[in-house]
Amino acid sequence: MSDRCGYFVTGTDTGVGKTVVTLGLMQLLQAQGHTVAAMKPLASGCERHADGMRNADALLLQQQASVALAYDQVNPYAFEPAIAPHIAAKQSGATIDNSKIYNIFNMIEVSADCVLVEGAGGWLVPLNEDETLADLARLLGLDVIMVVAIRLGCLNHALLTAAAIEAAGCTLAGWVANLLPPLPGFAEENISSLESRISAPLLGVLPALHGLGAGAVAEKLSLPPRTQR
Repeated sequence: MSDRCGYFVTGTDTGVGKTVVTLGLMQLLQAQGHTVAAMKPLASGCERHADGMRNADALLLQQQASVALAYDQVNPYAFEPAIAPHIAAKQSGATIDNSKIYNIFNMIEVSADCVLVEGAGGWLVPLNEDETLADLARLLGLDVIMVVAIRLGCLNHALLTAAAIEAAGCTLAGWVANLLPPLPGFAEENISSLESRISAPLLGVLPALHGLGAGAVAEKLSLPPRTQR
């Protein structure tokens, strides 16, 4: 278990609701009196603006933060094509450097009580020729919160991800069930099956609704026991 106040938010796949959950966790921590910041170190599918590449999810994290951060601190690696980050980086002539992300994280941590880091895609997404997001989470020393999209295939994806987090030497602090439309049959039974097989606590179940704000999401979540002490 990490001594740091903060979490690495991963998911069972891309598009499972990591940003929504990260925003909700930020709101929940803020409601408890913490100053909170967040990073989305890698973002694909960014748009060109006058002041550089921008990612919609990273902008939401920047706005939710308790402290003012430059966009490049929130999202140091921003790529235009909506493809895997290591492929996007290669196309743009860049190399994703975990030590750069680590140094920025440490600078942000000085200004906030808690820092959340949102991953890209799933747990083992490659970052470069040798490293994956798992290596970044381990380097940052953060406990992990896993977002599970409750849809066909979720049992296998969630259990494999939980096992991979443990195999990487990281602590799975909890997981969130996100009911994405169209809902599969037996959604409640799938959630119960995961609860009985994942040792980390279920931190909340998000309803199958679009456009939930950070406050509404926070009401559906709880924090892992360590943070509540």
